Amino acid sequence: MSESSYPRLLGDVGGTNARFAWQAAPGQLIESVCTYPCKDYVSLLAALQHYLKEQGKPVPHSCSIGIATPLVGDEVKMTNHHWSFSISALERALGVKRLLVINDFTALALSLPSLPAEDLVQVGGGAPKAGAPVALLGPGTGLGVSGLLPAPRGGGLVPIMGEGGHVTLSPTNDREEAVTRALRDRFGHASAERALSGPGLVNLYQALCGLDGANASLSTAAEVSDSAIGGSNTQAVESLALFLSMLGTVAGNLALSLGALGGVYVGGGILPRLGGDRIARSGFRAAFEQKGRYRDYMAAIPVYVIVAKQSPALAGASRALDEL
Repeated sequence: MSESSYPRLLGDVGGTNARFAWQAAPGQLIESVCTYPCKDYVSLLAALQHYLKEQGKPVPHSCSIGIATPLVGDEVKMTNHHWSFSISALERALGVKRLLVINDFTALALSLPSLPAEDLVQVGGGAPKAGAPVALLGPGTGLGVSGLLPAPRGGGLVPIMGEGGHVTLSPTNDREEAVTRALRDRFGHASAERALSGPGLVNLYQALCGLDGANASLSTAAEVSDSAIGGSNTQAVESLALFLSMLGTVAGNLALSLGALGGVYVGGGILPRLGGDRIARSGFRAAFEQKGRYRDYMAAIPVYVIVAKQSPALAGASRALDEL
């Protein structure tokens, strides 16, 4: 950790909101955290410049951004928002010595080892196995997926940068199969993100209304979620139940793929608002463990819902400057 890489401008950019923060020196708290709706700015550069001006900050030495999109080469185009940019051009326009752009869930994964216990709610399972792989996923505007894998010879944990939110959705019963078929007919490919995200919750609700011959009167994830929690709409109630059980299936698939005996962490903007008790009462954990001969293996794996008030991905973005 070099003092010459400070101060740092940090970002956690999703399809709906961009969160920016400042870190003045090594070991200093992350401060001046602000959240801006992405739709209010023509570009990421405009949002970053607005933050610096509003907070009265100088041009930082370094900038690290976790962003919700695949990253291949210099050109970046967001999946669930219209922003696109060249990393090298953005670095020049900001005037920073170093600009690091990584996937937002890679940044979140880097924060997991330092998350305090009060920022986590455990949903089933036992104790994590030290040094074992860790899985991470989270529904928000999209479905983020990452994890941490142990490096050889005790070299710590290495973050994954992938696009696991776009794996094919796997139904486990007739009702899920009918809903998945409706999503496949509508979108061509029924990815996990088509069901397990804010827009995905609405997609589930609309699919259920179509299957039941009901009027789809709700149009936003907040409306569906509120109606489900309040019990005022039959299809909304079922859509949230399906959402949680299907998320459990996808989380279990990820845990099996990575051998995530170090635990499965669930972030994103949706589950923390539901609360650990509601998730624990849902079909999430049963679907997570429903892996046939590997049920006992799955039952031992702890799942943690991240309930931190400040985006942990900001700390992960700072750590990325030291490790990536």
